Amino acid sequence: MEVTLLGEILALVMFFAVIGVLMLGFPVAFSLAGTSLIFATIAYFLGALDLSNLSSVAPRYMGIMLNEVLVAVPLFIFMGMMLERSGIAEKLLITMGRLFGDLRGGLGLSVILVGALLAASTGIIGATVVTMGLLSLPAMLKAGYDPKLATGVITASGTLGQIIPPSTVLIFMGDMLSGINSQVQMSLGNFAPKPVSVGNLFAGAFIPGMMLMGIYMLFMVYKAVRQPDTCPALVMTADEKSRLLKDVFTTLLPPLALIIAVLGSILGGIATPTESASVGAIGAMVLAALQRKLTYTNLRQVMYATANTTTMIFIILIGATVFSLIFRMMGGEELVSDFLNSLPGGQLGAILFVMLLMFLLGFILDTFEIIFLVLPITAPILLMMGVDPVWLGVIVAVNLQTSFLTPPFGFALFYLRGVAPDSVSTMTIYKGAIPFVFLQLIVIVLLVMFPQLVTWLPAQLYN
Repeated sequence: MEVTLLGEILALVMFFAVIGVLMLGFPVAFSLAGTSLIFATIAYFLGALDLSNLSSVAPRYMGIMLNEVLVAVPLFIFMGMMLERSGIAEKLLITMGRLFGDLRGGLGLSVILVGALLAASTGIIGATVVTMGLLSLPAMLKAGYDPKLATGVITASGTLGQIIPPSTVLIFMGDMLSGINSQVQMSLGNFAPKPVSVGNLFAGAFIPGMMLMGIYMLFMVYKAVRQPDTCPALVMTADEKSRLLKDVFTTLLPPLALIIAVLGSILGGIATPTESASVGAIGAMVLAALQRKLTYTNLRQVMYATANTTTMIFIILIGATVFSLIFRMMGGEELVSDFLNSLPGGQLGAILFVMLLMFLLGFILDTFEIIFLVLPITAPILLMMGVDPVWLGVIVAVNLQTSFLTPPFGFALFYLRGVAPDSVSTMTIYKGAIPFVFLQLIVIVLLVMFPQLVTWLPAQLYN
């Protein structure tokens, strides 16, 4: 068998072997690196791989650790964890609920808004869904909300962390697409390519994120008008009404101002994502101190949680780096390129296939595993076909957000199932998510039909 063909076959088998190993429940990072090294050894003995090429692994590791852009990741995670552990997120939800409580559907609207705010501060779907489930689901059920609507609103709002800046997913994708785009443009003879940054991706994701939040809120308004019994108004005491204005100024405005300052400084070009993340982390500590929640115990818990989450993400990234390197060395990239270029429909056909693949992988893998596994393999081919890198990053994020919301395997549904009371069945959670999946699909279709929804704002801000 020809050596090139043998290497491509091994690369393809390795891809599915990695997915199989992950489905068995083995640790992600070690599964990616370990399976890849096993196949590299097999390829070496079959003459399909030169192991000396693995010498580039160490410089790649150093590049990851020295990448200043990625320093923003632990800082944003710290900011979100501090807002959650200090009780600020809980007070935010309670105050927002009382602000809209006199309206039918008002509590649902407050959940959507707070979900968006938490998304902008954490960017971690699991943390947001669990927090919203613990805080808002009992209140919504007590207020008489239809359990299907309540669970649907919570899971949909929790997944906004995938797309609303400063999402940690967007930080990694922005950094990856920046390097991939530079390599693609140089291979095409363009030695002065237009730079792609995390700021570009944040700007590109802003309008789609607001569209998703807006369409969720419109759906809640529709339910309030057409089916008012599913989302009754919240009954408030006279004392709660009298303290509402004070609580808005003391509880709602400070974290909102912090998030606007962090995101606005990035979009306005005033600060880099890393600099803004450091301001956000300090700002979250200041807010916690003002709430008298900045205790040694809380600070230690936040630091441990931040370290655990950050370590998990970066170990997955390092394992995925080994996988993508060996996959390319065995000729897998050429195999994928030939396959995508042969699909009917050209560029659109290739995009639809990659999106479908990522959507299905979203049932068994989490966000970081998918983007580290699939994006380095497919993005170079798609960019070579002329796909805009910022648009690609945003459509991937929205696509994965839809996957995590889709029954029966969506991760967001499992997160909520873990904290929902026994009176709320799993089927109720599934039924509640379905309308929001269709809303997500509407937004995806709009982004495909009108890519300017993604590319317009970055062009205005950074050109």
